[in-house]
Amino acid sequence: MTVMVDETLRTATIDVLAEHGWSGVTLERVAEKVGRSRVTLWRQGLTVELLLNSLLDALAEDYRDTMWPVLAGSGTGREGLIRTLEALFDVIDRHLPLMLSSDLVFHQEQARSGPVSFIAPFERFLRDGEADGTLHPHGRISDVAEVLMVSATFTYVHMRGRHHWSRARVRRLTLDLVLRGLTQL
Repeated sequence: MTVMVDETLRTATIDVLAEHGWSGVTLERVAEKVGRSRVTLWRQGLTVELLLNSLLDALAEDYRDTMWPVLAGSGTGREGLIRTLEALFDVIDRHLPLMLSSDLVFHQEQARSGPVSFIAPFERFLRDGEADGTLHPHGRISDVAEVLMVSATFTYVHMRGRHHWSRARVRRLTLDLVLRGLTQL
């Protein structure tokens, strides 16, 4: 039996996650948020693992689908990195409540699915940019890629979700900030 997790349950799960963290998500807490009993959810075949995996599956699938055209595109390393960051911001906007609920979202997906590499597109375009002279990463590519993704992700999440900045404003300033450190010799 395939159990579908509807948007109401996803939203309730995100709310519980934001309040109690990953280990604090329980079927009882989610049921309370949606005005149902734990037993009702359990009879429908729902589990905490299923609820959390539904959120992570949607994020990972969206990330892969959004990054594919970026990775298939052409241009300089700098252009590819800009497209990667813009694609990341698109994904974040579609999953902002989940991203605001915990800073462990990407780690949870990697722990669950193995070596899902959210960093790979950043590494690729940093290498390309270093090779074509359009970017100047200062340090090991893998380290720079990780710091770049984390810096861009959590700056974007915080400014969009906590300060309620417009997409255009936070994108422009975040892109400028992270690219400035990569284009200077």
